[in-house]
Amino acid sequence: MATRTDIVLTALAPAIWGSTYLVTTEFLPDGRPLTLAALRALPAGLLLLAVTRSFPPRAWWGRTLVLGGVNFALFWALLFVAAYRLPGGVAATLGTLQTLMVLGLARGILGTPIRAGAVIAALTGLAGVALLLIGPEAALDPVGVAAGLGGAASMAAGTVLSRHWQPPVSPLSVTGWQLTAGGLLLVPMALAFEPALPPLSTANIGGLLWLGLAGAAGSYALWFRGIPRLEPGAISMLAMMSPVTAVALGWLWLGETLSPLQAIGAVIVLGSVWTGQRANRPAPHPVAA
Repeated sequence: MATRTDIVLTALAPAIWGSTYLVTTEFLPDGRPLTLAALRALPAGLLLLAVTRSFPPRAWWGRTLVLGGVNFALFWALLFVAAYRLPGGVAATLGTLQTLMVLGLARGILGTPIRAGAVIAALTGLAGVALLLIGPEAALDPVGVAAGLGGAASMAAGTVLSRHWQPPVSPLSVTGWQLTAGGLLLVPMALAFEPALPPLSTANIGGLLWLGLAGAAGSYALWFRGIPRLEPGAISMLAMMSPVTAVALGWLWLGETLSPLQAIGAVIVLGSVWTGQRANRPAPHPVAA
């Protein structure tokens, strides 16, 4: 059974991901999301491969490519499309639908039962994120909505498949394998669809280092560590920490206004995350006489 330490360490990953919006808008060049995603994934993956000296055996090449594709290449590409075509609040709210998708996929792939409390916690968290992020100016773009839903489905598939396929190596090794695979998939996409990067400033390099070392290598090592320890529905609920962190950083760092409705939304999200951990606990096995 997962301990409180497991929950806290895993929750740190989406809390760190919440800094992505601030770092991207304040420290990185505009208009090159695929290039930046590749620079976030591939160097971090190669660094972890060098540190761990662990490479996937031939039998794991296909699975590693699939996991790197859904967890990084496809997910990050669709995430950026949604962010460009939708208001940030709408894109983030669509992303939280992955909590419900995980419950369905875990039932089909892992045989995990769907518990009513887990569904209620996920729906409550979704409502809290909507209150936290969606403003009156929100508009819907069909391509953006499709990308947001696709990104949520990609993250959900990555979470469940990462639980289903567990290689006998450390979380750092798993992270290195997948980041490298995802980065290699992103590079040709970036070269095909985006112009070359301009000369990078010190701030640009600092932003890339943060997203690569903390936002990719460190945070995903914590995330992949938690996947075999927490139930799929429980770990997917922790992803809701990301929008809470993003709003908090916007308030503290950028001086953005935090309305009472947003504060209520944040409380609802945090409450649903806590409830989701309890609702997704596996039922205790009866002790034989």
